[in-house]
Amino acid sequence: MKGGLLLLLFFTATTAFAQPSDFIILKKKDRTVRSYYAGTQIEFVTTSGAYRNAVINRIVNDSIFLQEFLIRHIPTTLGFFITDTAGSFRYAYRYDEIGTIGPKEKKGFNVRGSGAALLGGGIVLTVAGGIVYLADKEKFSPALLIASAGLATAGYFMSKSGGKGIVIGKKNYRLEYIKVTGEHK
Repeated sequence: MKGGLLLLLFFTATTAFAQPSDFIILKKKDRTVRSYYAGTQIEFVTTSGAYRNAVINRIVNDSIFLQEFLIRHIPTTLGFFITDTAGSFRYAYRYDEIGTIGPKEKKGFNVRGSGAALLGGGIVLTVAGGIVYLADKEKFSPALLIASAGLATAGYFMSKSGGKGIVIGKKNYRLEYIKVTGEHK
């Protein structure tokens, strides 16, 4: 009898109730690329230019409530560093204020800019090689023409491969708000 009562109390005490949560879907055409819901990490740049890398606390009524942590590396007297959370900030954005999802462009070496420079220089050298071929065929160098076309091709692919986030509204990317919860009072 005692064992049955303990078993009944155990199963009664361990039941959990879940509350549905609204979420946001990143779609390309009609295919879901990624889903964002409470508890997930999101990294984006707003349409006004603010960069956020934060945890989603909740999504309610078309708004995303975020918490961003300020993390510092503090040196110790023994010569190594410890990581400390110095504070946190809370933000709220409407989901349609998100302009770009993904990391912001990094400073330093710019692959996209270097690719654009190679593309431009390759095109100029290719055109110059074609003019030399038309003007004086004896001074024409097919190796230079092939190398300049190769540089232009490499520059094209470098300019397309740079690290830029997904721009909402371009290439059929869009965010969709999915309301799961009932009316909020």
